Amino acid sequence: MDDMMIKYFDGMEFGKLQQFGVMGIIPVFNKNPENQGYLTLKEAMKQNLLKITELNESGAVPELKVMNNAEIPVLILDGEELMGAKQNRIVNTSILLREKFETIIPVSCVEQGRWSYTSKNFQDSDRIASSYLRNVKSTSVKNSVESSGEYLSDQRSVWNEVHKLQDKMEVNSPTSAMGDVYDAKKIDLQEFVKAFELMEGQKGVLVFVDNEIIGLDVVSNESAYKDLHEKLIKSYALDSMVQNNEIKTNINIDMANEFIQEILKSDESKNESVGYGFDYRFASQLYTGSSLVYNNEVIHVSFFKSIEGDDMEEMNRHSKRANLRQY
Repeated sequence: MDDMMIKYFDGMEFGKLQQFGVMGIIPVFNKNPENQGYLTLKEAMKQNLLKITELNESGAVPELKVMNNAEIPVLILDGEELMGAKQNRIVNTSILLREKFETIIPVSCVEQGRWSYTSKNFQDSDRIASSYLRNVKSTSVKNSVESSGEYLSDQRSVWNEVHKLQDKMEVNSPTSAMGDVYDAKKIDLQEFVKAFELMEGQKGVLVFVDNEIIGLDVVSNESAYKDLHEKLIKSYALDSMVQNNEIKTNINIDMANEFIQEILKSDESKNESVGYGFDYRFASQLYTGSSLVYNNEVIHVSFFKSIEGDDMEEMNRHSKRANLRQY
């Protein structure tokens, strides 16, 4: 890992453990200065500053068109869901949209059973894909960007994870929409939001499920994280809700520090981002991650527990079939 990222993690501080059920959260703070101003997707959509549409009238599953009419950049976080048009999508990677500029963004479908217009423009659904779905998607995106420079996902794996989530949650969806799971579990998810309150100065979360670290998400600006807090809590909560184990209470700050030491060992690649800045991809023995960096400032960083075993084999089979279809 390069010196800039090492310095970034050196400036990271952890708060007091919060716990609800089998899910634990350690709030993340960061002493690094906030130099880059930007709006979140939620803020920009509320102010009618973003116009998000299908690529053209026919549409294309892996791409959408975004016009940012704001005077400053807009951050769309990896996994945020855009709802409407011909089918709901999630964003494949964190993007800092250029101000007053049109950008084609890479996305994945999370509503397999619909390909017809419900609206011309997309809206912010106020959801981020479940953390494991983000993990699966990001693993395939990492392979794509490092091999071809394109931020493409394994769409079949994404659909499979949406179906698995619906089965685990016992939710039936007419269009196989990820959002229907969130709607069905709305009351349960709100209990997690109440349990994991936003702390003053907080910029991220380190998340445990059943005594294992499953993810880290941190953004550069406190105001941006405030907008993203509930979305991220619900994203991780969905995965904790499928666990039926007893509550474990031996999570401690040493585990957080050991996690940082592990990810500092990561191999690293650097690529041009879709919007401003550079996209970094990381892989250690235990975790995979990504980071969006602009003007030497880390705008967003995320890490997930590495996918192993049968899930990884299944992803590899899908990727091979996709390559055969392409050639």
